[in-house]
Amino acid sequence: MFLFPLLAVSEQTTSVVKWISVFGVVLLLAVIGLIGFLSNGKKFDAKRLAFAGVCVATAFTLCLIKFSPIQYGGSITLASFVPLLLYAYVYGVKDGLLIGLIHGLLNFIEDPYILTPATFIFDYLLAFASVGVMGLFGKMRRNAKECLPLVLGAVAVFSLRFLSHLFSGMVFFAQDSIWVDFPAWAMQNAFTYSFIYQCIYIPADALIATLTLVTLCKSGVFDKLVKMMKK
Repeated sequence: MFLFPLLAVSEQTTSVVKWISVFGVVLLLAVIGLIGFLSNGKKFDAKRLAFAGVCVATAFTLCLIKFSPIQYGGSITLASFVPLLLYAYVYGVKDGLLIGLIHGLLNFIEDPYILTPATFIFDYLLAFASVGVMGLFGKMRRNAKECLPLVLGAVAVFSLRFLSHLFSGMVFFAQDSIWVDFPAWAMQNAFTYSFIYQCIYIPADALIATLTLVTLCKSGVFDKLVKMMKK
């Protein structure tokens, strides 16, 4: 029963956005407060905090350079996930999860558009928190300029992001909130509609980010950045 309000589309979108904005700010403060816990009781490394700020700022800037092939969102960015992937690769799952959540909240504050509280969770929290998975691939042994772990990590992250947006789109469809008028065969059910919608932009965004990672890796820049951040 308590899930119904999360799935219900508000008739007053402005009121919903205001409520979610307050929630987002509170959540952001709570996430920052978890830093002490995530660092296992030790003093949080000042360098790690500094790089977190740099990576979030760079990702947010790159996110503003975007192209939207479809109406109402669904943007292809200029490799905006790459700084976040780098950070998660170096510092691990927990820190990657944290930086992903912060970036997701900043994206929401910059362009606060939602129809249901549930889609806020899928689109701005879970989708961006997926960055933390890259930390698992940071533990894999790799030689200099070896790209496979980076590619696998990027694929895993964007696959989880795809699933998060997929579920969000299914909620929208279920509430008769159609963004784009696809052919009749593509709108037979919520899954098909959302799947096609996400396929229009997420694979392209993933490809740009992955190719950027490979380029940085092959040129040796990625390993230099990793070394600098670990010192």
